[in-house]
Amino acid sequence: MMSTISAGMPAVAESVSAHYNTSKTSRRKDESEELVVTKKEETAKKSPVGGRTIGTPELTEKAAKYYEELRKKYGNLDFILVSKDKKEFAKATASSYSNPNKMVVLIDEEKIERMAEDENFRNQYEGIISKGASGLTQLKNKLANMGLSMKNCGMSVNDNGAASFFATMDSSFKAQNKTAQQRLAKKKAAKKAEEKKAAKKAEQKKQQERLEESRKERKVITEELLAGDEEYAYDAEGEVTFTADSIDDLIQQIESADYLFRRNILSDRERQVGRMFDSTV
Repeated sequence: MMSTISAGMPAVAESVSAHYNTSKTSRRKDESEELVVTKKEETAKKSPVGGRTIGTPELTEKAAKYYEELRKKYGNLDFILVSKDKKEFAKATASSYSNPNKMVVLIDEEKIERMAEDENFRNQYEGIISKGASGLTQLKNKLANMGLSMKNCGMSVNDNGAASFFATMDSSFKAQNKTAQQRLAKKKAAKKAEEKKAAKKAEQKKQQERLEESRKERKVITEELLAGDEEYAYDAEGEVTFTADSIDDLIQQIESADYLFRRNILSDRERQVGRMFDSTV
């Protein structure tokens, strides 16, 4: 009996020792995890950011470092960091933060934090910024070819991979637009001169239809100008700002806006004079 107990003692001692070592290792692991958590909490502390901002955005040290790298990478763009509580406000008033020397990019603090941590997310949104900047440059060049100059432009980087854009034309837009349209009108007139003239009665009828259609359009335009259109707005200096959710839509808005300037909103008397003249052609 004694020999049996003696034989079991080493096994018991070994079991106790193993339990002690396991407990000790577990304690060390817990202490190590607590230290890691503490370090993460210290690292996660956020600080205010320099540069142009909307609201009071703050970034962690890692995100702040990435944000500086982003600004250097796109040195031709003027970044404005937006606090998360001002995202909708910034999107709605983006054009008021324009820069006459650089394209403006509004982006919120939450996206910068995630871009600093998530490579795929970073690549996605840097791609959005690159594509948007390229599109605005093309827009500026296209307008220049039309004889129009853009005062400033920019974009707001929104949620779900979306973006919105704005372009502001200065007070000379009306005159510039008129000149550009005169050139287009000459080309159209030259082309029209080559075509055979329709019968007099048919032409009179078409002319009357065009006048009626134009009258309706002018009425709608007048109502929109009085009510205030969401797609474009005028400021006290006569500048015109266009906003859209894509570059293509922005281009279309600017190009189609010419009819506001090349077609006078006629009074009833002037419309009547026009009809009398056309009826005698």
